[in-house]
This record gives sequence, structure tokens and C-alpha cells, in this order.
Amino acid sequence: MTEQNTPLAGLRVLDLGRYQAGPRCALMFARMGAEVIKVEALNGDESRRNGPTVRGQSAYWVQYNSGKKSLAINLRTDEGKEVLRDLVKVSDIFLQNFRPGTIDIMGFGYDVLKELNPKIIMINVSAYGQTGSMKDQVGFDPIGQAMGGLMSLTGAPDDAPMRTAFPLIDRITSLHATIGALAALRERDISGEGQTIDVCLADTGFTTNEIPISAYLGSGHVVQREGNGKGLGGTYQTKDGWIIIAANNDAMWGRMCEAVNKPEWLEDTRFSTRADRQANNDALEDELTEWFSERNTRDAAKHLSAHSVPCAPVNTVEQAAKEPLLQEREMMMEIPDPVAGTMWVTGKSIKFGRTPMVVNPTPLIGEHTRELLSDVLGYDDEKIGSLEDSQVIKTTESTPAAAD
Repeated sequence: MTEQNTPLAGLRVLDLGRYQAGPRCALMFARMGAEVIKVEALNGDESRRNGPTVRGQSAYWVQYNSGKKSLAINLRTDEGKEVLRDLVKVSDIFLQNFRPGTIDIMGFGYDVLKELNPKIIMINVSAYGQTGSMKDQVGFDPIGQAMGGLMSLTGAPDDAPMRTAFPLIDRITSLHATIGALAALRERDISGEGQTIDVCLADTGFTTNEIPISAYLGSGHVVQREGNGKGLGGTYQTKDGWIIIAANNDAMWGRMCEAVNKPEWLEDTRFSTRADRQANNDALEDELTEWFSERNTRDAAKHLSAHSVPCAPVNTVEQAAKEPLLQEREMMMEIPDPVAGTMWVTGKSIKFGRTPMVVNPTPLIGEHTRELLSDVLGYDDEKIGSLEDSQVIKTTESTPAAAD
């Protein structure tokens, strides 16, 4: 059963994804109202045990799997594979992020899927792609940051290359997969046929660094690492923290001069253009540093914003969690949780004008197994009981009490 009156009501997604890049793609489909079936082992997906935890519940697991339905099944058995084949016949999307070739060995390559359901769309997520000389290599988020050159430009100029504090490549790859699947669904409306989608971490890594790569390929220009930057595109320490400004173009430069009460800078030929300001940045740096050091972060941000200067506090995690905008925009939402009582999860990252986003709880292992086999596949109680007795499937486990 899918959420009604949502953008993707009526679509069914089989999610065999693991970790982040795959499951987060399926999460987007769940948020937009598709029925997403999380296919996991009888003892649950391994990321259920990833930290950090909140009252016994994995914050990692919840973020990427809330709103999905859990089908606990042993795909190493012929009977388990038969159940999945039956689900393929009545589904729209099949998502997996095993190493290339693994899904074929399991018996669910695209040639098999399209025989079962010619309209099925198969999303393949991997480290290096389904083709190319590196396709058989394994990898996680940092390989995309490294391969594409992003790490070489991240961090302070004299420090070692640095990866981002969060899995940027996983997140963007999941969005590439989502966009591709939505386009494939649209094309299926015309052709009546499904197709495969191939996205990978390495490809995403190149896209995050596309401008420097383009500049080098076109002219040999090598972009240098700048850290947080200086001048009108950098960070400054205030009395109680840090602030970042981004006032690089000429219009913003004029507003910045007004905000810091330096009208004479507008007449100074050293600062006439963006290139001039970059070349003579040191002449600006000392006075900007002093101006910020005399103010609190919030006061400085409020003052600059009043002059339409792009700026923001450099929040800690605690400060970000307390930002009013976070809840005003429903970007994090507190929902019921069968383990922790309640959990905060990523909420409505897309705001539709007429149709809602769906933010539902995270399933227990096998919570929806019986429902899916009965309501979707039409299996009777005897067959479901036999599969459970044979340890092919697992139905709803007892709900543990929420921790105090």
C-alpha cells in the first residue's frame, strides 16, 4: 500500500542497497510516496548496527531507511530467490549496489529481471561503474573525493589533502541515481520498456571538481588549494566563533564597503575589479579581521545581511541543530521509533506546492514480510508459515520497549 496523493503514489521499489549511496536513493523515493521494500537478511541489514546510537537505535540506519518496509529474506535459498522473483514481476524499480557482477551471480542480473518484468528499471550503484578498466575494484565515498581531485583542493594550503567530514560523494551519487530513475520512469511512459541505470562514486567525484578539470583540459590552468579563502570569500573569527562571507562580485563588493563603513575602498584602484581585489587581498585582510574580531557572530551576520551581503555563522553541530530554520523548513523531523521511542530524521528536502512528502518510522527486521507476501503476492498463511519455518523469511519480531 502506498501513500495516496503523493508524487510517486503507486510505484514500488525493491531496495537491495547497502550503506548510503543506494539506500539514500531509495529513501528519496519513499519520501515522495513510493512503496519502498527494504530487502534485508534474516538478522537485518548490517548498517542497523552502525553508530552513533540514540537509546539503542542506530542514527545511521534510521537516516537512510525511515519510511521503508522491511522484507527479511534469505536470498541464499532457492525459495527466497523465488519470492524476490515474484516481487520483481510486480515492481517498478530494482536497486542494488553490490560490486559489479555480484547481482548476476545471485541470479538477478538485468537479463533475468527484464524477462520477469520488461518494464523494470534497474539502478546499479557502484564504486567505479559497471564498465571500464576499474569496474571490479571496491570503494567507498573517499575514493570519489580522491579520484576526482576534490581532496587535493580541500583543506588549508599547507596541509595534507582532506576529505569532507560527511560522505559527500555518496549523497550526490544517490541523487544522480534518483534523477536517472525518474527520467527512466518518464521514458517508460513513452516506450513501455524499462532499462538500466549506471551511477558510481568515481563519476560523482569528477563532477564535484568539474570546473578545475575543465580549466586544466582546456588551457592547462591548475587551480590551487585555498582553504577557506581570504578577503571577501573567506572565514573570520569573531568574539564568540566564526563567520563566512561570500561577497565576490562587484555589486556585493559595494554593499560590503558600505556595511563595514569603508567608502574609500570603492575609490581605491587596487580594488576596482574582482581580480584586483584578489591580487591585493592583503590590504583588505587586516582591516576585515579587526572588524569581525570586535563583534559577536550573530550580530555581524545580522548587520551584513541587512546590507545584502551573503554571510552565515560557521555553526558547530550543536548550533546547527538549534537553528530555527532547521525546523521551520522541516528539514529534521521527530518521528515515532520502535526502538528509541522517537528519532530525528531527515525530513522534507523537497517542498511540493500541492502534494506532500512522506516521513514515516523505520521498520523492525521483517516487520512487513507477512504483509508483502500476503497482500502483494497473494501467498496464503500456509505458504508463509512454511517459508518462515524453513527460515527462508522472517516476519515481525517482537517490538522491544523504548529506552528511558
